[in-house]
Amino acid sequence: MTNSMFRLVSAAALLASLAWASTAAAQEEIAPPQGKGRVVVFVSGMAGPKHDKALAGDIAALGYDVVVYDGRKMEKEQGEALRAGVEQAQQMPHALPGKVALVGVSLGGGYSLAFGSRWPDLVAVDIVWYPATVFLKRMPGFIARVRVPVLMFAGEADNFENCCLIGTARSLAADAAVVKAPFELITYPGVNHDFIPGGMNYNAAAYSDAFARTAARLKAAFGD
Repeated sequence: MTNSMFRLVSAAALLASLAWASTAAAQEEIAPPQGKGRVVVFVSGMAGPKHDKALAGDIAALGYDVVVYDGRKMEKEQGEALRAGVEQAQQMPHALPGKVALVGVSLGGGYSLAFGSRWPDLVAVDIVWYPATVFLKRMPGFIARVRVPVLMFAGEADNFENCCLIGTARSLAADAAVVKAPFELITYPGVNHDFIPGGMNYNAAAYSDAFARTAARLKAAFGD
């Protein structure tokens, strides 16, 4: 390779890395009450981080350092932006060292499920709330590649743009049972998409149950 070609390749690599870093820039760090805590990487849905702030804040109140990312900025990144975000979150001012937990909502839940569930080197647990699953049809054999414990919540009446259908969620759970993947599905009868506080279909009972399960799974994953 000539020097000029090397410079071009290096420049291209630098631009790519800068693009990933820009895409992965944290929207906000919500510090835990005690000052420092184990890291939870929170990835928002299509409505953006402000829409999901109540859930992120409730998780931080449990004692975790919640680093929030905008899921809309991770489109077409094939997981690179999410992985860069995880690595960035581990270096945040209020972060304790070690693996992170992923919590994703809707679109962000889809990315967390599709990519983060395959990173046992970085992720201790992957908790996804009514995640987008429609694109998993383009990832044959996906469930067999899950290496991180996954906890998924789904409303049985979810019909939001056909992105997060209960039938797909149940198919994933059935496939996971066959290959013994670490995947648990919790469903809520009569509950629709976006059932968190501030959501368009807020359901207090479903949220309370899902949040309690989230808290328990985070505690178990981090050994607290």
